[in-house]
Amino acid sequence: MKERRLNYRFHNPNSTEDTADFLCKLLIEVNADKVERAIKEAASKCAKASEYIAELEDIKMDIIYY
Repeated sequence: MKERRLNYRFHNPNSTEDTADFLCKLLIEVNADKVERAIKEAASKCAKASEYIAELEDIKMDIIYY
């Protein structure tokens, strides 16, 4: 018996820009914990390698919300 090749087609009524925006937001949300863990691990390694540990007041952070 001959193997069938499956073809999937999806109908997406959204524009390309809307779809890309949605996918970016979805991927950011899904990977937020993983990124946060990686940042903490990197900060921990830097703190172990250095005697100086920055305090929260020493760090200037600009947070941008979309």
